[in-house]
Amino acid sequence: MSDTALLVIDVQVCNFEGSAPVYKGGELLSTIGALVARAREAEVLVVYIQHCGSKGAIDEPDTSGWEIHPAMTLSTGDVVVHKWHPDAFQDTNLQSELELRCIKKIVITGIQTEYCVDTTCRRAYSRGYQVVLVKDAHSTWDTDCLTASQIIAHHNEVLGGWFAEVKEADKIDFNVWNVG
Repeated sequence: MSDTALLVIDVQVCNFEGSAPVYKGGELLSTIGALVARAREAEVLVVYIQHCGSKGAIDEPDTSGWEIHPAMTLSTGDVVVHKWHPDAFQDTNLQSELELRCIKKIVITGIQTEYCVDTTCRRAYSRGYQVVLVKDAHSTWDTDCLTASQIIAHHNEVLGGWFAEVKEADKIDFNVWNVG
C-alpha cells in the first residue's frame, strides 16, 4: 500500500443540481473520476469527505443531496469521512484513518475551493503532511465580487506559495511522487 491518499472533498449531489451548479461541474467530475481510477490502480487510498449540513440544508445527512455524486463510484477499501466544518480534520476520524495506514502525502480535490479545500489544505500542511492540490480538480461558485475562475486561480497561487504543491491532474503520478 502507498503512503499517499487522494482526498475527494464534498463531491456530493447537491453541488451539481439546481439553478447554480458548481463551476465546470461536468469537467470536475470527469477529472476527479480519472484521478480516482489512477489512484486505485496505484493502490493509493481514496478518501471521500462528505459534508453533513444542518436540518433542512441541501446537504442534510440521509437526503439525496447529501449523497456522494454517483459519478464517484465507491470501492471496497475507500474511506468515507463525515464532516461538519470546512476543515476535514476537525471533529472527524480523518487523522486516525490516515495514521492507521501510515499516510504521509495527501492529494486534494473537490469542493468548495475557498472553504473546505483551502482549510483542509492548510490543516494538512500544519499536521505535517506533504500536500498536493490538484489545480484543475477543485471548484466553487461565482460570488458578488469574484468569478469562480478567479477564486480558483487565486487559491492555486496562494496555497501553492506555501501550503501545497499545485499540479494539474494529468501531471499527478501516484507511482512517482515528484513527476511532472
